[in-house]
Amino acid sequence: MKTWKESWEATPGPRTKKEYLMLSLKGFCMGTADLIPGVSGGTVAFITGIYEPLLEAVASIKKNFFVDLVTLRWKEALSSVHLRFIIPLAFGMIFAILSLARVMHYLIKEQPIPTWSAFFGLIAASIIVIWKDIDKPTKPMNLMFIAIGAAIAWVLVSLIPVTTPFDWWFIYLCGIIGITAMILPGLSGSFLLLILGKYEFITGAIKNPFLPENMVTIGIFLCGTATGLLGFSKILNYFMKHFRTQTMALLTGILIGSMKKVWPWKEVLETKVIRGKVRVLREANIFPSDFDSQTFLAFALIIICFTVILIMERYSSKKNEVI
Repeated sequence: MKTWKESWEATPGPRTKKEYLMLSLKGFCMGTADLIPGVSGGTVAFITGIYEPLLEAVASIKKNFFVDLVTLRWKEALSSVHLRFIIPLAFGMIFAILSLARVMHYLIKEQPIPTWSAFFGLIAASIIVIWKDIDKPTKPMNLMFIAIGAAIAWVLVSLIPVTTPFDWWFIYLCGIIGITAMILPGLSGSFLLLILGKYEFITGAIKNPFLPENMVTIGIFLCGTATGLLGFSKILNYFMKHFRTQTMALLTGILIGSMKKVWPWKEVLETKVIRGKVRVLREANIFPSDFDSQTFLAFALIIICFTVILIMERYSSKKNEVI
């Protein structure tokens, strides 16, 4: 019979303190990205080389795991799920979301151009990273999937935020939709929550998580995310294993199409007050007219973030290595 230590070490994951710290740091970066409407935690996972291990880890949570838990076969349950990978990654993500929700709101509202510039550079570089991972990217079939992905993302990021119900079933549905998007590189779960009219409602609950009504909201939302994560991750993991080239091409297209949302300079064309908040209904991407210090900083951030990602990818010994 396995010991607790043997059960813990039976599945993939970090083995040294440094590796645990690095994986938690990557989770922190994913959680930070998931706070930003227009930026995907899945993109960060791909850039940092943990995307496919992440899908494998989530897909390892199967029916037998819950059966073992209920029947008190805890060691068997521990050895069947990639908890050694999931726990430090989840810790980093949760810590980022709880600690940076206010900071990211401040940056988006008070320093939008530098903030979006940094993420524009990150996503632009990640397109190159994923493109290089496609087998024969210029093949007509792959180009078709890239075009389909780009069209889907372009339409999604062009949608108008709407008013929606605050009933428990809709919060649950938002959890499913949000986590499904967060898994996909280039498709932002936070942005879809904004489209569904629940971004500020959910992040507001996270800012004050210990209020009774907020605890209920967060609990229902987390149940939705768990449902979406366990379901969609298995589907995506299947396609990554059996149709990897086509899936990678589609994801590349999604990233390309999402660039419309993260372009730093925009002109607001139409707004509307919804539930006391001014919502942007239509906006257009523009090129900066004045090359002042802020513009110079923005372009510098684009170049710096773009370069950092390419350097990280270049010196990564193996993209999908579990760290």
